Amino acid sequence: MSRSNAPDIISNVSRTKFDQAAGESLAQAVRDIEKKTDAEIVIVVRGRSGTYRHADYLCGAIIALIGLIFVLISPFEFHTYWVPIDVAGLFVAGAFVCSRTDFIRRALTTKKLRSQAVRSGAAAMFYEAGIANTSAENGLLIYLSILERRLEVIADRGILKAVPALKWNNAVFELKQVAGNPDSENLIKAVREMGDLLAQYLPPTGENPNELPDGPRIELK
Repeated sequence: MSRSNAPDIISNVSRTKFDQAAGESLAQAVRDIEKKTDAEIVIVVRGRSGTYRHADYLCGAIIALIGLIFVLISPFEFHTYWVPIDVAGLFVAGAFVCSRTDFIRRALTTKKLRSQAVRSGAAAMFYEAGIANTSAENGLLIYLSILERRLEVIADRGILKAVPALKWNNAVFELKQVAGNPDSENLIKAVREMGDLLAQYLPPTGENPNELPDGPRIELK
């Protein structure tokens, strides 16, 4: 394949595990894989796939309630004038802390909601990034969402037709294990293993142009 596209490596990076160097390494992995297969691979790494404002507000409400209970049962005297202000301040502080902490947001949301957010984000990206529009229907999206600790794989029809279902499902299962410990090195290793499978069943024909950028989209706001 032609390698004329310059990689679009980093949109915004705030986590050191997926820094500029990690983006370059992922881009190189995609370039290496696409020399051996007609598949077009796009890697997306996101800090989160949902807004989770409800979790922030819930955390703020819990902290405010704890503060109010403390005021009511405390042996210390509090001026009633300051109680609403203190409770409001605790709510804002709790919501702010939650908005900056993945662990708290995960704890205050259901697994089902997090899964739906990642699936929706991956499905939207599959079309937004043009992966669904490759001429040979050979696009593959690998979508990692860090807050939710989930990884989604969406393959176009050309790949699903070429690779036996059992081997494909096993490869996808192994790739998804990366989400339990979202680290760039683990992701690169797993992507290269997926590339070996694609090279076996979807080898290069010499007629497939490089239709999608090799560089990953890393958005970690």
